[in-house]
Amino acid sequence: MLVLRSILFNVCFYVLIVVMMIAITPIFFIPRKWGWPAVIAWARINLWLLRVIVGMKIEVRGREHIPQGGCIVAAKHQSLWETFALLPEFEDPTFILKRELTWLPWFGWYTIKMRQIPVNRGKRSTALLAMTARAREAIDEGRQILIFPEGTRRPAGAEPVYKFGVAHLYRDLRCPCLPVALNSGLYWPRRKFLRFPGTVVIEFQPVIEPGLSQQEMQRVLFERIETASDRLIVEAARAPSPPPRARELAAAIEARAPKPS
Repeated sequence: MLVLRSILFNVCFYVLIVVMMIAITPIFFIPRKWGWPAVIAWARINLWLLRVIVGMKIEVRGREHIPQGGCIVAAKHQSLWETFALLPEFEDPTFILKRELTWLPWFGWYTIKMRQIPVNRGKRSTALLAMTARAREAIDEGRQILIFPEGTRRPAGAEPVYKFGVAHLYRDLRCPCLPVALNSGLYWPRRKFLRFPGTVVIEFQPVIEPGLSQQEMQRVLFERIETASDRLIVEAARAPSPPPRARELAAAIEARAPKPS
């Protein structure tokens, strides 16, 4: 049943992408903000399909930590899931994404129309300058900049590898940074077609206010995201029917936790 449900969802997911890209082409002829509800509708339909077909639900915690206006949203990245599931939580978000995605027919055109922020990973110094300039425009417009501090998807429980792009933006933009923990990789594993039932949790952490040094900000960001994400894995492992590897990962997390003296 799990395999059949996963196949059915994946077919619906990719067919929906094609159908939506065709159906919302009028977006190209109207102001960007007017077209944003269609993108949010696409994200919500995906979440509905996951709930109905797979039995994958969503729980959002800590919405009270989301600041008003422009901010950096630094999220754990374990799955394709958060690339759409985070969107409905924000008023006017923009992703920092690799430049190659903008080259895709149709999909890439939409990223340009919705003024997402592409990054050329091959030219680090030039890329940082261009990214910062585009990000500053977004903050001035009151938008929320979604960025994955590790740069790419990492499996749930994998050793984190944080890059300094977030700390660079934080220093130059002088705006709040909202850390986001999650456990999506347990239910939508990286590079696998299986989708597992259960509850994916998004947990917004307290905001990191501007004013810290880059090194201190990076330390606080790492601590808040990783501590909460590990806790969410342990919590999922204690569910009546945990996803695969949840108990194994939880045991490893608990084994490396500091022992009380």
